Amino acid sequence: MKSKPVVFLDSGVGGLPYLLEAKRKLPSRDFIYLADNKNFPYGGRDILSLKKIVHEIIGKALNAFDPEAVVIACNTASVVTLSSLRQKYGIPFVGVVPAVKPAAENTKNGIIGLLATETTVKNIYTDTLIRDFASDCSVRKFAGVKIVDFVENQLYQSNSMRTTKILQPAVTFFKKEKIDTLILGCTHFLFVKDTLKKMLGSQVSIIDSVEGVTTQLKKVISSCPEKPLETHRSRYTFYITGNRFDRSKYDVFLQKFELVWGGTL
Repeated sequence: MKSKPVVFLDSGVGGLPYLLEAKRKLPSRDFIYLADNKNFPYGGRDILSLKKIVHEIIGKALNAFDPEAVVIACNTASVVTLSSLRQKYGIPFVGVVPAVKPAAENTKNGIIGLLATETTVKNIYTDTLIRDFASDCSVRKFAGVKIVDFVENQLYQSNSMRTTKILQPAVTFFKKEKIDTLILGCTHFLFVKDTLKKMLGSQVSIIDSVEGVTTQLKKVISSCPEKPLETHRSRYTFYITGNRFDRSKYDVFLQKFELVWGGTL
C-alpha cells in the first residue's frame, strides 16, 4: 500500500528549513513542498483575501496529492487560516506560529522582540499569544517586509554586506529596545538567523519554532505506518503555483535542500 505524503505550504521558500528538520525526524516519509509564488508574499494581505488564497491552494493540493497531513509553513498563513482549515478538512494541519511561550520562558529582562510580517505583527492571534504566554513581558514588534522579499529573491545572489544592510533597520530597532530574546515570526527569517545573531550579539537569544513544529508533525502522524527504510527511497518534491518564474532562483534551493523539481500545480 502506497503511503501518503506530507505537504508543506508557504508563499515561497521560507518553510524549507522546517522541511529539512521534518525529513530528519521522519526519514522514511515522502514530502511535497509547495511554494505559492503566484501569491507571494502573504504578509501585508488582508485577512479575507489571504484566507481565500490559502483555502484554494490547499484544496488543489489535497486533490492532487491526497496528503496524510499538511504543514502550513508560514506564520502569516497559520495565524489567519489554521483554525478554518482544521474545521473544513478532515486531516491534521500543523501550523507555524510565533514562539511566544518559549521566548517568555527564556527572557531574563522581560523584553522580547518579534520580527515578523506586517500581517502577523498586527493580527489578533499574535496579541492573544502574547496575552496568554507573555503577559508579564514587553514584546516589541518589527515588521521585516523587505527581509522576506530579500530572502525569497536575492539571498543567494547577494553578499554579506547586502544582507547586513537589509537587516540593519530591524537590528537597530531591537538594540534600541534592549531586547534579550528575539522571536523569528516568519519562516523566511531562518535563512538569515546566523547573520542576525552576529549583528545582535551573544546577549540576545534567537527563538524559532522549527523544533516544536516538526515534533508536533511527528506526533500527529505517528499512528500511520512508515515505509521500511530498506525498501523505500523517500521522495522530496518541490512545486510552485505561478507560470512566470525564474527557475534558476529555485535551482539553488533545490540543490541545497535536496529536492526534485515537480513543476507547477
